[in-house]
Amino acid sequence: MPGDRALSSIGSVTPGDSPMPTSGHLAAEDFAAEDIAEGAGELPVEAWLVALASLPAVGPARLRALLSAGSPAEVWARLLGSPPPELLRVAGKRELYEQWHRTAAGLDVAQLWAQHRKHGVGVAALGTPGYPSALSWDIDPPAVVFHTGDPQVVDGPRVAIVGTRRCTRYGSDVAFELGRDLASAGVGVVSGLALGIDAAAHAGVLEAKAAPPIAVVGNGLDRVYPERNRALWRAVAEQGVLLGEAPVGAPPERWRFPARNRIIAALADVVVVVESHASGGAMHTVTEAAARDRAVLAVPGPVRSSASGGCLELLADGCAPCRDADDVLLALGLSGAETSRLDSRPEPGPIGRQVLDALGWQPADAEQIKSRTALPMVQVAGAVEELRAAGWIAVSGRWIERVGIPR
Repeated sequence: MPGDRALSSIGSVTPGDSPMPTSGHLAAEDFAAEDIAEGAGELPVEAWLVALASLPAVGPARLRALLSAGSPAEVWARLLGSPPPELLRVAGKRELYEQWHRTAAGLDVAQLWAQHRKHGVGVAALGTPGYPSALSWDIDPPAVVFHTGDPQVVDGPRVAIVGTRRCTRYGSDVAFELGRDLASAGVGVVSGLALGIDAAAHAGVLEAKAAPPIAVVGNGLDRVYPERNRALWRAVAEQGVLLGEAPVGAPPERWRFPARNRIIAALADVVVVVESHASGGAMHTVTEAAARDRAVLAVPGPVRSSASGGCLELLADGCAPCRDADDVLLALGLSGAETSRLDSRPEPGPIGRQVLDALGWQPADAEQIKSRTALPMVQVAGAVEELRAAGWIAVSGRWIERVGIPR
């Protein structure tokens, strides 16, 4: 590995690997700069790296720039003294550098490191054995990776399933089925644990009880975000792995999510966009995938659905369509796995079939269905109730939406 990527030759540190100091004498504010340099050996290099990553407004680019000025412990020590010109340049504004100086003076690095151990968060520095090999040679590798769960599950073929938080029932069903069927075929599914498509894909992976789920998040691993995904977050950590580049306590700030998306793209051999608005976050992941020469597949959706606008643009631009897991396996160079399931729902009657055809795969209300079919409202209402009971449609308020093969 190139020398500029290796922070040190020591191994990565996971919770419990090394003894912690028994007193508070490592508080940064009690050290002169030379004392920190001399005492850095009492803490692993990852502890100082975590401290730098905890500075205000330090994302991947600023952290990389800080590390170009010396080892993590050396840079931390220099933050406590007179402002070095190169660190002022990294900050860009003196006000930000002064924030860093105050943070460094008031932060106990040993205590911060202990918090990661307490929360069971492992830390791997770029260039160390525990760092995910799939990221090591990326064009923009994280300087540090945090993880809970088993980071070894990242090995093997991997597919990212991404899409909008504001997905339709159609998109949710497709994402669930893709996650389930790809995991059953032994493919690791990568996603961001957001609401919508991400959550549906990982729910499918968990149902398969096969290949473990892989999630990349944009905040500290001690903070579940979004809160509604708490049970899913816990299940992914227990059965697979949660990854991120934000230290414990880091909030889900908006700027962290584009950075997270590049990691999702870097981990994936293939990226599948299930539903995305034309300018959605999933399209940023597509841009990152293109920069890494990853194959991108798009799930076709209704032409009138804004939730499928991004996918339709991708298809128009020449991306391959994704109809099911077999299309993804083909893109991976793997053989199809007969992943389709039989539909056990009772076949709709003539009026029910007419209503389904009129509904298509875009939400509609009863008045729209009546207009499209020319059926009396009483027949539309009766057919909607029968289709809902049989599992063909879902009703949310006034909106009626078609449902794929039941989970």
